[in-house]
Amino acid sequence: MNKLLSIALLALTSGCIVVDADGTSYEPYETYEPAPVYNASPELLYAEAGVYWDSYNRDDIWYFEADVDDLDGPRDVVEVWADVYDAFDGGLYIESFELFPTSDPWIWYSDWLGYSTWLDPYYHGYAVDFVVYDSFDEADYITVVPYTY
Repeated sequence: MNKLLSIALLALTSGCIVVDADGTSYEPYETYEPAPVYNASPELLYAEAGVYWDSYNRDDIWYFEADVDDLDGPRDVVEVWADVYDAFDGGLYIESFELFPTSDPWIWYSDWLGYSTWLDPYYHGYAVDFVVYDSFDEADYITVVPYTY
């Protein structure tokens, strides 16, 4: 009967204390808090955008380049975008361009044939927002005026 009563009382108890063979007792693991996760925000150090003539393709080439930094390392940077706006028309959104990492993980770059964009190489009213994102969705941005003809 004592065994049956002990099993019934054991089933009604909540919580857990572990007693080691040498008599050392440990608190339940639920009381320990995990170490906080620290994330440094990415930084855009430099950005440049512009257009030039490419005689081989017989078209204008729009280029976008960004130098990024992140104290967590270059692999923490996951995306860089160049968003083009019309600054003379109240900041009207025109188009976005994705940048890609180069052989130097801190430099992201892309270029686009002019016919594949909505951009006019002779228009001086564009503003380009370069935005960098890391793996924790932290971000930084820089706004530049692109070089045009």
